[in-house]
Amino acid sequence: MILGKIIADYNALAGDLQKEIAGITYDSRAVKDGFLFVAVKGEKVDGHSFIENAITKGAAAVICEKGHPVSQLLVDKYPSVSWIRVRDCRDALAAFSSAFYGRPSEKTVIIGITGTNGKTSVSYLIKSVLEKWNRRVGLIGTIRYMIGDECFDAPHTTPEASDFQDLLGQMVEQDCGYVVTEVSSHALAQKRTDHTRFRVAIFTNLTGDHLDYHGTMEGYFESKVRLFAELLDESGTAVINIDDSYGKRLSAMLAAQRPSVRQITYSLSDRAAHVTTEDIRLTFRGTHFSLKMKGNVRGMEISTPLVGETGIYNVLSAICTALAVDVPADIIPDGIAAVEMVKGRFERVDCGQPFLAVVDYAHTHDALERLIGTARHLLEASARSGKKAAQGGKIITVFGCGGNRDKTKRPVMGRIATELSDFVIITNDNPRNEDSTSIIRDIEAGIEKDDYIIIQDRQIAIKMAVLLASPGDIVLVAGKGHEDYQEIQGQRHPFSDSRMLEEAIAACSLVTERVRARKVMFRSSQC
Repeated sequence: MILGKIIADYNALAGDLQKEIAGITYDSRAVKDGFLFVAVKGEKVDGHSFIENAITKGAAAVICEKGHPVSQLLVDKYPSVSWIRVRDCRDALAAFSSAFYGRPSEKTVIIGITGTNGKTSVSYLIKSVLEKWNRRVGLIGTIRYMIGDECFDAPHTTPEASDFQDLLGQMVEQDCGYVVTEVSSHALAQKRTDHTRFRVAIFTNLTGDHLDYHGTMEGYFESKVRLFAELLDESGTAVINIDDSYGKRLSAMLAAQRPSVRQITYSLSDRAAHVTTEDIRLTFRGTHFSLKMKGNVRGMEISTPLVGETGIYNVLSAICTALAVDVPADIIPDGIAAVEMVKGRFERVDCGQPFLAVVDYAHTHDALERLIGTARHLLEASARSGKKAAQGGKIITVFGCGGNRDKTKRPVMGRIATELSDFVIITNDNPRNEDSTSIIRDIEAGIEKDDYIIIQDRQIAIKMAVLLASPGDIVLVAGKGHEDYQEIQGQRHPFSDSRMLEEAIAACSLVTERVRARKVMFRSSQC
């Protein structure tokens, strides 16, 4: 594409605007001949420091920021390079990437999901419903990127603007009529999804997380609001959880400031919401409830393998989104039921053991509270049903907190885990470059009970939880979910919570069988 068409109304500092551009990137290492390099300021490094490196690798044009001390000497040194100055390189990266890839968001229906918890599960639920409707769907999320059934690794929940627009472009080329994307607070703050036309925007909830980056809850909330206030199409639909106080605030804000935006709200308790529930039934294997829609007498009967209140909220998000894009009502229940289990999201590890073992990504205090609360509700529901194995069951929770991240949630998570569980094993999560002992001390600062032990080795901690479990108990391994590594002192080591649980259960079962066999042999020798 011709450079002048990409940059539109922006003024060149120097150089030819009629040259052909072969690609666009913010990473000097990815530059090839004919590329446009955008000098984006990152959290740790400034792209302006890599301009000369990008040029030596073949950059044909450079975008830099006004007021940045880019030496005129550098401009004079490379007269064959085209130079464009902009007010904001992040905005420019998003705008130019959208133009370079043919403005793909205008050619497909983009559905964006934001919130602290639930984004990944909601994305899979929506994808399932749309596919039941025989639509081809693209997905951009925490676990993976998908174009139809083709999967790619996901290095970021929401990729940088050039990569994001590239993915959208590929999805349009592959005839994806819908794209479901998680939109993180970092992505919104860093304008990675700017210059994208969102037709539906979903707000799941907002609880304490990423305060190391956003500073305050208000700053965190404001980053989320951008999706609805700035990026959602004027005739688009906002799907909002109004049981969340921030969701209720967002709904009122949109009603006052963007009345043309349609709202579909959902709630478990507020009958003023557009979508609510009745007759909720929880089991170890899934959830069933009646869906009620304002102005619709018929409603729906929903069954899902997802477990607990958190699962219900995620299902409601997906149902409201389906209604927003006019999926026929008779298709929606089948699409919801088809999602078996999302990796690392209340993922049941079943090796035939007489207790429930669960891996979950819960790494915020709200998510951990909901996880343990779901486990408690399951035990209570099973006890009411008269299942002997569930009566008197206890909850054993294994968790830690990540290093080099928001420290304020650590003591809160310690308090919640020990207050709501029957027994807790505090261990390492991803300590990254932080001292694991100091992380655990932060967790302990919020604990007032003595129902816990510390085992820093996560593998041993999981084994201990399995050894302590009795029939009818629930073992929760929280924090890492789908991750297949553990990061310690900057090094990533292969590690999967679900695999470690499987191995621990198998080893424990083997020991149990050997003990039983020895008992039988001993009794036989006494006869």
